[in-house]
Amino acid sequence: MKIIRPLVGTTAATALALGLCASPALADEPTVESPAAADSPEAVADLEEPAADPEVADAILGDENAPESAQSDAATEEAETAGAGKSIITEIDLAQETAPAWSTNTDGKRVISPSKMASGKQWMAYAQASSFNREHVKAFNATSPAMGGREIPLAVITPDGNFDQARPTLYLLNGAGGADQDMEWIKQTYRKDVDPTKEGTQDMVDFYVDKGINVVIPQAGAFSYYFDWQKDPNSKYLKGPQKWETFLTQELPGALEQTINGNGKRGIAGMSMSATSALVLAQQHPDLYDTVGSFSGCAATSTVLPHQFVGLTVNRGGATPEQIWGARGSAENRRYDGLANAEKLRGHEIYVSANSGLVGKEDTVSHLMNQGADLSTALAGSSTLTIEGGVIEAAMNACTHDLKAKMDSLSIPADWNFRNTGTHSWPGWIKDISESWPTFERAFGEN
Repeated sequence: MKIIRPLVGTTAATALALGLCASPALADEPTVESPAAADSPEAVADLEEPAADPEVADAILGDENAPESAQSDAATEEAETAGAGKSIITEIDLAQETAPAWSTNTDGKRVISPSKMASGKQWMAYAQASSFNREHVKAFNATSPAMGGREIPLAVITPDGNFDQARPTLYLLNGAGGADQDMEWIKQTYRKDVDPTKEGTQDMVDFYVDKGINVVIPQAGAFSYYFDWQKDPNSKYLKGPQKWETFLTQELPGALEQTINGNGKRGIAGMSMSATSALVLAQQHPDLYDTVGSFSGCAATSTVLPHQFVGLTVNRGGATPEQIWGARGSAENRRYDGLANAEKLRGHEIYVSANSGLVGKEDTVSHLMNQGADLSTALAGSSTLTIEGGVIEAAMNACTHDLKAKMDSLSIPADWNFRNTGTHSWPGWIKDISESWPTFERAFGEN
């Protein structure tokens, strides 16, 4: 075991690096047919889904009228204690933003083509792809004073679109490429069945609208780990101040939850890169969050191999981990180590998952072809999932077992979900939507 674990970690690091150039050929971008406003979502033409691929491999297959919030003082206290500014929230007109993506097909039907949206904005097209989504997915810009007034787009899934009832807030973070690379939750779960126990296909928007909560997805922050960086990077994806911890924990909650009518109960969850972030932010701000979810992540950041994983992720964004926290093992690095700070998770409702890295049915050629991929794309995709996605997830599985051992030794309970098969890819994270809900529901209570 002492030999196998470092070998898996080293191989996973190599796979992460190779993922920079391993991108199977893509099928043409599909279009989404829109019904009249009164039509049901079932009337929308099927979306030709691209095949799934490991998120870390960067391979894309395929106001004054705001209601008064009943929130607790935790968000306000966070901001006041740190002297942070307050975010300014403005609603995004999704119909206007997506207007260039609409056209009329040969049958005279209106269709929306996500590929016509600017990079980083495809999620807006999926949010407008059906009358159901148009009703239940809202969008806002939130400024970050700590990041020079930068506007951060937010997608908000809400039960009725009116924010007329105080509800808990779940902050759901994207992985490494995130919305910047069109690898975010709304697009990747569109028309995917997140809850097979229910009849019919139920995607993420369908799933959350009857749960009595608002789900907030920050649609920026690629490769940032959602931490506060010591040094400002200057690359395509990482440019200028990166103060994501300040934004997410001090600037945003009070202002946003007043707008969307938060009731003071909060959760935070993430996948892959942001699985680490969710754990760390909950640890460092224990009074802010009631529950935390970590899907296929590595809690540790300051030991040798986990630090290398962080490096390979931020390298893809044109930066280095030293720009985040200085030298490996520094006080700031240890602060952002979810394994070292496991004790600070005490008192939260916790859900943690990891696949084994062994090939599952979602990784096979036949499954990918059933999802609409042609043979060559399915072969390439399955190979990438099996080799890169499998090795990476095996490493995340080892990291997650380390976290479980630490938390067991501290007698901190959690809901652990170790799957027998599955690679580091979207099918597992899609399952996490429904499988994490019992944990979050306990924290949020009846709404």
